[in-house]
Amino acid sequence: MDVSTRWRLPAALAVTLMVALTAVAEPLGTRASHAATRPNIVVIMTDDHSENDATAGGTWLDHLPKTKRLLADQGTTFVNSYATYSWCCPSRATLLTGQYPHNHGVLSNSLPDGGYPKLRGGQTLPVWLKNAGYRTAHIGKYLNGYMAGVETQAEVDAHPQRHIPPGWTDWWGAPGWGTYKMWGHWLNANGVLMPYGQQDGDPQSKDPVNYQPDVYARIATRFLDQHAPSAAPFMLSIAPASPHGEIDVKRGDGTTIWYPRPAPRHVGRYATAELPRDPNFNEADVSDKPRHIRELNGGQPISEATVNDRMTVRYRNRLEALLAIDDLVEQVVNRLAALGELDDTLIVFASDNGFLQGAHRVVGDKIHPYEDSIRVPLVMRGPGMAANRRFTEPVANIDLAPTILDAANVTAGIPMDGHSLFQTATLPDPRGVLVETGPRTDGSRWYQAIRGERYLYVEHSTGERELYDLQVDPHQLDSRHDDPALAAVRQDLTTRLHFLRDCGKAGKPVCPGAAGTDPDS
Repeated sequence: MDVSTRWRLPAALAVTLMVALTAVAEPLGTRASHAATRPNIVVIMTDDHSENDATAGGTWLDHLPKTKRLLADQGTTFVNSYATYSWCCPSRATLLTGQYPHNHGVLSNSLPDGGYPKLRGGQTLPVWLKNAGYRTAHIGKYLNGYMAGVETQAEVDAHPQRHIPPGWTDWWGAPGWGTYKMWGHWLNANGVLMPYGQQDGDPQSKDPVNYQPDVYARIATRFLDQHAPSAAPFMLSIAPASPHGEIDVKRGDGTTIWYPRPAPRHVGRYATAELPRDPNFNEADVSDKPRHIRELNGGQPISEATVNDRMTVRYRNRLEALLAIDDLVEQVVNRLAALGELDDTLIVFASDNGFLQGAHRVVGDKIHPYEDSIRVPLVMRGPGMAANRRFTEPVANIDLAPTILDAANVTAGIPMDGHSLFQTATLPDPRGVLVETGPRTDGSRWYQAIRGERYLYVEHSTGERELYDLQVDPHQLDSRHDDPALAAVRQDLTTRLHFLRDCGKAGKPVCPGAAGTDPDS
């Protein structure tokens, strides 16, 4: 499929767009003044960081005061930003390609449907930027399955290949399950495996000097010191594992997921924080939900013991773990300012997916099509991004690569499904965002959904459906998939969903608003 293919909907489908979900947005700004001097790019991506990592009545930025002051107040906050697949590996592959999962092919965290081996690494964001003269650097988590099975010194010694993915001129990638360790972790530092802290001893050991986000901050600022003075622009990707739960692989015992562990200096900062209880928390009536939700917790609400002994502890640890991310943001921004590069740098702060903390009886998970799972933080500061602005129209992680390439005046090597956020005035009305977790070949349950300004419509692989009018039911308490009053809406959304789930495939139309297409034709 040619990237310049124009987007054309069948006439019948165009009529159905009267059920439109989104409105044409005002442009955020322009990159025109930076066409000659291409900006630097910094991407900071958190892990399992949700829009609901907040206290009642607040936002996620309330717990990241430095990020709010340095990025949100000086840039644009996208308050309705969505992950097109709310799971680590598929979401991060979307960042690297600008494509929906059904087009980039990473449909799971592991084989046979996903994982790092499924990524077509020769056609990714760092490759295109490097080919255009950017210096490219990555620190931290990449894709699940990258250098899998490297956890101990013996495994490091025996590992035959210390692979660096295509496109990266500087590489500090986190291998294997050690990606999720706050202490006792490894980095593949340009082909040399470097240890940070305790390796094979007590998994609860704490080495303040080698706390993972602090290590990444040190490497990032050192990279800036060495390369920011160069005339060549750079792209720096920083991917700490916080606030994901810590994972420790115990031989013979399987994988144990620990709570997120904050830096020692932040322990106790949220010791009295109460887990938010939105109207969908521990939802009383889930009879309208699909079977796998109805059967959670043995078909019963979450017990207060679980809420108090497990979920509240994890919530407090998540908030405390994020404080080190706040420090990382401050260090990077301050170093850019000291080097005279801040005004010429586009900074993107994002998360790979959200996290349910009791909504709809889900004790702690992502992947589901609900707001707590698919709605994620996104802030951008830099050339062309208006200061102190809240952008409310739906955007998605398919838009990140097109936005970065637009800022850099670089062309992608493959068709992308997203749209530059510098060009929001040309987003199709409506576009809608596809959220998908399949099809899968490994027997796992999956779904495909369309999320717009007003409605969310979901089709599960089991044949079950969900339909929410988010204008009157923002917490998704009442699925109206069988409501005769919404029959026309349901049919419209079904047609549009079936268009989106195939868009961009060989022989199919490009996705609505895809980079390089004309939305008015």
